Amino acid sequence: MKDFATLFTRIDETTKTSVKTAALADYFQQAEPSDRLWTIALFTGRRPKRTITATKLREWAAEVAGLPDWLFEESYSIVGDLAETIALVLPPAAQADDQSLTYWINTIRTLATLEDGDRKAGILNAWNSLPTTQRFLFTKLLTGGFRIGVSAKLITRALAQATGQPEAQLTHKLMGSWTPDTVTWDSLIEADDPTADLSRPYPFYLAYQMDSLNDLGDPSDWNAERKWDGIRGQLIIRGGDHHLWSRGEDLMTDRFPELAQLKDFLPDGTVIDGEILAFADEKPMSFNTLQKRIGRKTVPKKLLAEAPVILMAYDLLEHAGKDIREAPLRARRKHLKMLINQAPAASPIRLSDAVAFTTWDDLARARDESRDIGAEGLMLKRLNSPYLSGRKRGDWWKWKIDPLTIDAVMIYAQAGHGRRANLFTDYTFAVRDGNDLVPFTKAYSGLTDAEFREITTWVRKNTLQKFGPVRQVPPVHVFEIAFEGIQASPRHKSGVALRFPRMARWRRDKPVDEANTLDDLKQMLASYG
Repeated sequence: MKDFATLFTRIDETTKTSVKTAALADYFQQAEPSDRLWTIALFTGRRPKRTITATKLREWAAEVAGLPDWLFEESYSIVGDLAETIALVLPPAAQADDQSLTYWINTIRTLATLEDGDRKAGILNAWNSLPTTQRFLFTKLLTGGFRIGVSAKLITRALAQATGQPEAQLTHKLMGSWTPDTVTWDSLIEADDPTADLSRPYPFYLAYQMDSLNDLGDPSDWNAERKWDGIRGQLIIRGGDHHLWSRGEDLMTDRFPELAQLKDFLPDGTVIDGEILAFADEKPMSFNTLQKRIGRKTVPKKLLAEAPVILMAYDLLEHAGKDIREAPLRARRKHLKMLINQAPAASPIRLSDAVAFTTWDDLARARDESRDIGAEGLMLKRLNSPYLSGRKRGDWWKWKIDPLTIDAVMIYAQAGHGRRANLFTDYTFAVRDGNDLVPFTKAYSGLTDAEFREITTWVRKNTLQKFGPVRQVPPVHVFEIAFEGIQASPRHKSGVALRFPRMARWRRDKPVDEANTLDDLKQMLASYG
């Protein structure tokens, strides 16, 4: 547990991906195999179920700490996290018990089978055996709420550094419904996987953002396509089977079962780069529709009917089993068009059509039409460009439309996480509705560190009420909120949900009575929803 706590601290103290990766790689090289396996499981969402209610933990922790309930609750409202509060208020451990992570997870699973009295004794004994950080992690695991800022991609990258195996191969190994009870470190990570090569994707080529039309030379040298709002994916058909990878190298084959039929129409040895889109009546549906399917391991028939998907094909990377990424884009698209034309019209694949333009002014006008047809903007690709890997400047550009904006009033604030744990960085915003303020979105990015510190000082001096970690504040500060899209949402009081909301700027110049209204928001929904 000591090694796991050290790993957690190294990760929690930084926002740098390289530092997190190095910490994980060191751990995977040094920790016991069973602890490595449980760490992968915990970091990929395979954590133990909740063992005890939060109410019981608060009651027992206050009792051990010798605190009245009101003081424990006040401490909890300031800290904002139950496990962290417990770890801080309890007296120092009276005994040292340097057991492994696997030992403590097995202890937690045993506690779940005990009666309350024995369970309480076991938890108090654990608290009395663990120093602060380990106690915090133990309590997090008890509640079933353990989470950390580590993606599956980061795990595979660290494993690749630790084991010398390719990232894509490791991603393939980590897929499926395995648990630490059904596999070992050797069987999951070290053993050869004969199917990995057949499923392995190519590195994705990423475009640079273009804020205004650069001097790109002769328009006839370029291909333009719509930039749709979906999930970038790579479809692989090899060995009589198919695999679908996200740009983050998540294997998502099972999430979109309707694409399985493409292996019946497309030849073996085909790899296509494209966008997974919710699609009906020959036009893309909103990302909000597609989002209902993200994260699902199984998709019910009703959802398959409500949110059917296609692959909007952009590029062909492998043709007849041959890597053709070095061929110019015009040649790759020619082969891609021929392949898609051979598929039945009802099959879930479409070619991303080129946007016709003769001059750059023509293209600018086409970009201005994007929001009306549900696109995010345009992609510009040089026709003689090869398919490279990563983000390379020069041949591929994305020219997105300007975000939508609305001026809103901050009404609640909450502390951030990690290095921002001592700052109020997560805000709830409202629009005016007569004399009322109606909350409609949250945002936590877009301001400078200096602005976050200034707001934090103000929040601490001007808190009206506390609701756990959330502070209600006077409605006096107006912010410009930028977002990519707006959708109807019966789950929200305002009736809307925003896509990628963030704070564009702090409108110190604008009084609250000049902030936007709920009617303004509904008009935007009618226009762009």
